[in-house]
Amino acid sequence: MTGSTQGTATDTEPTAAEKRAVVAKRVESGSADLTEISQLAAAAGYDVVGELTQTRTEDAAFMFGKGKVAELRDLVRRTDATAVIVDNDVGPYQTFNIGGELPEGVEVIDRFTLILEIFGQRANTRKAQLQVELAELRYELPRAEAKASLAKRDERPGFMGLGEYDESVERDIKRQISEIRDELESIAEKEEARREQRRDSGFDLVALAGYTNAGKSTLMRRLAAEIDVDENAERHPDLDTTAESQDMLFTTLGTTTRRAEMEKRDVLLTDTVGFIADLPHWLVESFESTLDSVYRADLVLLVVDASEPVEEMREKLVTSHDTLYERNEAPIVTVFNKVDRLAPGELADKRAALSGVAPDPIAVSAKTGAGVAELRDRVEAELPDWERERLVLPLSDDAMSLVSWVHDHGHVEAETYADDQVTLDFEAKPSIVARARSKAAGLAPAEST
Repeated sequence: MTGSTQGTATDTEPTAAEKRAVVAKRVESGSADLTEISQLAAAAGYDVVGELTQTRTEDAAFMFGKGKVAELRDLVRRTDATAVIVDNDVGPYQTFNIGGELPEGVEVIDRFTLILEIFGQRANTRKAQLQVELAELRYELPRAEAKASLAKRDERPGFMGLGEYDESVERDIKRQISEIRDELESIAEKEEARREQRRDSGFDLVALAGYTNAGKSTLMRRLAAEIDVDENAERHPDLDTTAESQDMLFTTLGTTTRRAEMEKRDVLLTDTVGFIADLPHWLVESFESTLDSVYRADLVLLVVDASEPVEEMREKLVTSHDTLYERNEAPIVTVFNKVDRLAPGELADKRAALSGVAPDPIAVSAKTGAGVAELRDRVEAELPDWERERLVLPLSDDAMSLVSWVHDHGHVEAETYADDQVTLDFEAKPSIVARARSKAAGLAPAEST
């Protein structure tokens, strides 16, 4: 068994407002990496003051070995930590046992509880709040069921200090889950209607997907106009924050949609909450409503941090593809972002190494703007084909209104006037072409003079 501890002593007592955490992780083999859990802790507002790792098989009672828990207790005391954040899926009884060894008042938080805490802090819309609540309930349900099973087996109301079990708790959780699902389904139906409305207006829908900290929000800022197009009264409220470049996990929770102008097409670009490694199925399912904006897009830009090691990029690409291809039918374009951080020749090496999972990626730097013009061209090339159409219209006020409408909903290549007629050559989505034909058929012929 191996392990390590690291701490920083402090001469002052933490104030009530301070959140000081020791992060800890157990792995079966190899060395534990605390980078991501430390980033998550910072995103939740914690100051990471100490680290502890252990390589060994899981201890049923404490997750870590008993001696390592004693080291954890000493580290907490030295650093005046107010919480221990464990980068493992810690069971309720393991949580209770670890907490019993720590100084009074020190909270034990596992990885998924921390993620839910972050989500709760960033949930500023009704939809986001419902999804967080659903995830919390799904997290609590098996724990309530475990209490029920143990209470029945032991024929006593409490177990290991976890409190008295009430059968109505489990029923109430299931009822709340059902009610939240119904409300989220209602919201999803409204959002789908809004997506179809936008398509009917001539917009193509492009979604940004990828892991947290890949630079999606920065890329959106590069591609999109500074105009929010989400007419929903409960749209994501911190739009400006979402569009800024921040080196932090989960800068935003929810979706932000903006209009992005390409050479010929106008697209609506949607940024969503980023993927994160090792999420359990119940947590992904809780945010299925948010992922609908990715699943139902016309094109997905899968953004990857090109400055990460090749193996980490490969793992994230494979996991992202598994998530997206399960339900998504739209083409996926892989975007290697942050190429400004790469040494000469490094990009070519990574392209070659990852050609199997990213056969034709676009390389960009959202920070500097390098490669963004090529990305715009690729977006237009990958979107569903438009139809070409020629309309010959009589000169009239109604015809001019139609000409203006086609300009707004498609790309006009030529517009000529002769003999009391206007000829319009344009490209547009098939649904727009069909509507233009229908409008043209209803126009009265030009009046002779």
